[in-house]
Amino acid sequence: MNAAVRATVRVGIYTGAKVYFVHEGYQGLVDGGDNIRQATWESVSMMLQLGGTVIGSARCQDFRSKEGRAKAACNLVKLGITNLCVIGGDGSLTGANEFRNEWSELLQILLKAGKITAEEAKRSSHLNIVGMVGSIDNDFCGTDMTIGTDSALHRIMEVVDAITTTAQSHQRAFILEVMGRHCGYLALVTALACGADWVFIPEMPPDEGWQDHLCRRLTYQRKIGNRLNVIIVAEGALDRHGKPITCDIIKNLVTKKLSFDTRATILGHVQRGGTPSAFDRILGSRMGVEAVMALLEATPDTPACVVSLSGNMAVRLPLMECVQVTKEVTKAMAEGRFEEAVKLRGNNINIAIMNVGAPCAGMNAAVRSAVRIGILQGHNMLAVHDGFDGLANGTIEPMTWGYVGGWTGKGGSNLGTKRSLPASMIEEISLNIAKFNIHALVIIGGFEAFLGGLELVTAREKYEELCIPLVVIPATVSNNVPGSDFSIGADTALNTITTTCDRIKQSAAGTKRRVFIIETMGGNCGYLATMAGLAAGADAAYIYEERFGIHDLETNVEHLLEKMKTTVKRGLILRNEKCNANYTTDFLFSLYSEEGKGVFDCRKNVLGHMQQGGTPTPFDRNFGTKMGAKAVLWLTDKLKECYRHGRIFANTPDSACVLGMKKRATLFQPLSDLKEDTDFEHRIPKTQWWLKLRPILKILAKYKISLDTSETATMEHVIKKRGTV
Repeated sequence: MNAAVRATVRVGIYTGAKVYFVHEGYQGLVDGGDNIRQATWESVSMMLQLGGTVIGSARCQDFRSKEGRAKAACNLVKLGITNLCVIGGDGSLTGANEFRNEWSELLQILLKAGKITAEEAKRSSHLNIVGMVGSIDNDFCGTDMTIGTDSALHRIMEVVDAITTTAQSHQRAFILEVMGRHCGYLALVTALACGADWVFIPEMPPDEGWQDHLCRRLTYQRKIGNRLNVIIVAEGALDRHGKPITCDIIKNLVTKKLSFDTRATILGHVQRGGTPSAFDRILGSRMGVEAVMALLEATPDTPACVVSLSGNMAVRLPLMECVQVTKEVTKAMAEGRFEEAVKLRGNNINIAIMNVGAPCAGMNAAVRSAVRIGILQGHNMLAVHDGFDGLANGTIEPMTWGYVGGWTGKGGSNLGTKRSLPASMIEEISLNIAKFNIHALVIIGGFEAFLGGLELVTAREKYEELCIPLVVIPATVSNNVPGSDFSIGADTALNTITTTCDRIKQSAAGTKRRVFIIETMGGNCGYLATMAGLAAGADAAYIYEERFGIHDLETNVEHLLEKMKTTVKRGLILRNEKCNANYTTDFLFSLYSEEGKGVFDCRKNVLGHMQQGGTPTPFDRNFGTKMGAKAVLWLTDKLKECYRHGRIFANTPDSACVLGMKKRATLFQPLSDLKEDTDFEHRIPKTQWWLKLRPILKILAKYKISLDTSETATMEHVIKKRGTV
């Protein structure tokens, strides 16, 4: 929430608006006085890394009455406030919309009571409202992700990872209850991210006889050598008769029927606290910017809107349509109208999976998901060790369901990975594809995976064995694979950098007048430096894609010299490792040290390979799981298309694709079509969506630059978009 507050304040001030904090939610709006205070640029400093909300939040009975809302209106009119930005759940946003709808009526009440003048009423004739959804449950329809959900998943996974190690040591069954009274998102994604044996969510009650099914499942897992059983329960989980399914019910069942040593943990409010994740900070910042734009463009006829995330795009949706759909979902669940489970199809096919390029967090989650979905489809899944080298050398073996058990939470690459490309060993690769009877190939990796895929496609002309469907899943900390806005592993690296920057800023805040220069990875791609700059509140981020010279460096130094005169006496500079061959990290350190003499001193930090390691974040576990599953399901359909005269033959461009997330959808794009959008020399796509976020980074650091608003989100209708609920 604090990232959204910070961005709203700073972009509001940047546009020339006066921005006010309303402390303690609607209660502060009703009580007025010191609860409504003007915000300054400095007042939102050092907020990004704080959980909760620094301006406070409170449930308010007074605002539910017209008398209370009239008091709130009076407070706003007296200060000349005509735009209200509300961050909260559907209750808070519904209250805001009601407030706006009766605004004219409230002004008349205040006029009659003599509390405001006719001039004041005229000046505040209408109220614009924009909402941002802050809810850890991710239970608001119309947005893919609400502010706070990703951070809650971080808290849950920290606990799961900690408990599973002890549970494994003692051979225990472990039941974890997570929040989600009416929404099973946290439970479902946690189950995906930790490889749970079972998950209970409100939207999908288990079938009759689930108790026996669960016990059979747990017994089978023990029989095949798993020492740990994990069951995730949403707090609102129900059976088919509407009776609650609680941790205690499951614990008693497992203990009595199976005599397993069982432990139950109810996470509770731990999920709401802690440091926000990099994803939430960037989401909050982007939503804050979009909220200000929506308010500035609003007219008396514009319906109150909610700013939300659809895929990778900020969109505006009518607030009450979203609330209506959210309530209809709850109603449908209460009436027992649950969707039926999807049944999977099956046939016998050999699909090989390999990792290529540098290792990154989330690769193993993608492999596990692909293997298990493939097995459920009836395929034989093959592990190729050590990238294209393994495919050429024949280090290939079958993978069973249990082979990939527990892989989701492991960083790096369990299959092994190398940067070698296939062109020099095509002969050996084609022989092994024939020898092991491989019908399709999943390549998970970075830019080398993309290049390798292209080389295999080119070699199809000469080697018929290579005429098989293949899919490349982008997985690299650099996020530089053409055809996708996100790569598996980039979120984990981003969180590593952000956490380090938080600690460094804390150190700088203590010593005062200190500037830190931090070098990030990414090759020639400035994604990590830019997004970490947004998430950590950097003063500048130097990248290859945005050329800079001595005049830019001079401007940045002067900006920091001015900053040291304010109450915020610290600086943070990020530099992408290959942003400029001559302006190295050492050079920048020497320049800033020399120019800042007597005003500030400098420190430098090269983060290095710590960015590639570590436990995958919930986002990367979930993203890897989804991408692995989608890739295998796509290959299954593609194999049916390519099956002719008793064999597989695929030589069309659309039989070799990159599976990527573009804007609002996951797309399969032919490798050959992406060549034109690729800068092969610098190993980056020619068009990169995140470059449009760089002006926001500069504005939030108080640079006077112009913001391109040509691509602001337009209002969309969520009910029409969703169809029937």
